[in-house]
Amino acid sequence: MTDVSAPNRLDGPARTLDTALRELEGRDAFSGVVRVTVGGEEHFGRAYGPASRAWHIPNTLETRFDTASITKLFTAVVTLQQIDAGSFDLETSAIDYLGLQGTAISPAVTVRQLLSHSSGIGDDADEEAGERYEDVFVARPNYSVTETADFLPQFVHRAPNFAPGTGVRYNNCAYVLLGLMVEQATGRTYREIVRERVFEPAGMRDADFLRMDRVNERLAEGADPIRDDAGTLVGWKRNIYSYPPIGSPDGGAHVTAADLDAFVRAVTAGGLLSETMTAAFVTPQVPYRVHGGWTEHWGFGPSFRVDDSDTVVYLQKGGSNAGVGGIVRHYPARDLTLVMLSNIEDAVDEPIDDIETLIASGAFD
Repeated sequence: MTDVSAPNRLDGPARTLDTALRELEGRDAFSGVVRVTVGGEEHFGRAYGPASRAWHIPNTLETRFDTASITKLFTAVVTLQQIDAGSFDLETSAIDYLGLQGTAISPAVTVRQLLSHSSGIGDDADEEAGERYEDVFVARPNYSVTETADFLPQFVHRAPNFAPGTGVRYNNCAYVLLGLMVEQATGRTYREIVRERVFEPAGMRDADFLRMDRVNERLAEGADPIRDDAGTLVGWKRNIYSYPPIGSPDGGAHVTAADLDAFVRAVTAGGLLSETMTAAFVTPQVPYRVHGGWTEHWGFGPSFRVDDSDTVVYLQKGGSNAGVGGIVRHYPARDLTLVMLSNIEDAVDEPIDDIETLIASGAFD
């Protein structure tokens, strides 16, 4: 089911990558698209596996995928746009601005902390504690959560993990609060603002927020493998009950690989934000984890790989949910952007290291 129509060469690193992805596709370990561009020129673009397993319809480079938490990049941009507009600033108290006093969220939590995962607020599904987002909807119908404010009962009374600004912990609902602030500042819905002020100016022609209970063209259906005790594939589980039916500030926008590449190039070139806020978006903000020879930082939306010489190797954002997996990664020194989107939850985990090795070796330079 591999798409072989993409007009790019398959020699050298492209052939190596395609061979590896075909092998994963053959054992139902990868289904989706991979795209590599350098200086805006496509060096690799291929699609693998089915967009619909029920009808055996293949993914193509024009297929739209759920982005899960990659959507937080769009939320970060519209938040920073409102800072540019003077609606609030990085030190504004989210609770005071939204009038959410009386919750478990401290009035000391600021926009800066929400953006950089340093707020400490309780999350509706604490991923770092191993909680599954789909478990939120075991007792609550997922179709009842369609507007940004509908998320509030899921987290505003959960105990904080630490005092604001004293730690770093990945947090989905921090971005729900940011989306609410954008809605209050503009008097518009979050999705309207993102369509108008991110998707359109960035040239993301196919990007949108699509409802799971509507018929949508060129949309990959999310499904995860069901395996028996021996690891044999025995079926596939759709993700239709695993999260809300339409995207929100913390996840769920739908894009093509080309859309995400266009977004990265627009925001890093200053096409969506002021010079000051563009610099803030592409700058690491808080250290997160130390790895061998490099440190992971969180920024205002993306995370960063920073080497021991304090140089940004790449900025990225991943997304994972039932039936959804993806990553977008940009290497500023190489002007190289990698987009990988999948309609299987863990499908990007295995190939990303091999792709990183190819990129680091200069194979696509």
